[in-house]
Amino acid sequence: MNNAIITVVGSDQVGIIARVSAYLSEKKVNIVDITQTILSGNFVMMMMVDLSQSAITIADLRTDMNKVGESMGVEINIMHERVFGAMHRV
Repeated sequence: MNNAIITVVGSDQVGIIARVSAYLSEKKVNIVDITQTILSGNFVMMMMVDLSQSAITIADLRTDMNKVGESMGVEINIMHERVFGAMHRV
């Protein structure tokens, strides 16, 4: 599997999950796991996605998702699962 972690943080508004998931679907990126919550009016979402069936690279996904985030006023970050795991290893 070619997994990545996507985080989305920003002011809560209608359509964040819909816009992000629609883009991922269009690029054939599968959402493997997802969690989201609202903390003091701030939307926070974390997704694990599988890029193995997609032609898009993580670098291109990062660039495109930055544009999606900017259009909604939220910050979207993407990193490969191995990098995320190494950063959070105790």
